[in-house]
Amino acid sequence: MPDTVDTTRQFVDQLRQASNEELRDRKSHIAESLFNLRFRLASGQIDDPMRVRKYRKAIAQINTILRERELGINQ
Repeated sequence: MPDTVDTTRQFVDQLRQASNEELRDRKSHIAESLFNLRFRLASGQIDDPMRVRKYRKAIAQINTILRERELGINQ
């Protein structure tokens, strides 16, 4: 989860070390959490609205890494 790491760099490093299957699982879990978070945001039950942005960025980072692997781009 994006909330459990201190920096974005650590999060990206964790993602790069994970397998494709782990990335897909993590992506679906984050997407589900984002869905629930949006409902809580709409009802005013959330303390930190920036979490929505964090989750969206995490999904984008996972998609980027999966696409890089698909194209054979190594960084």
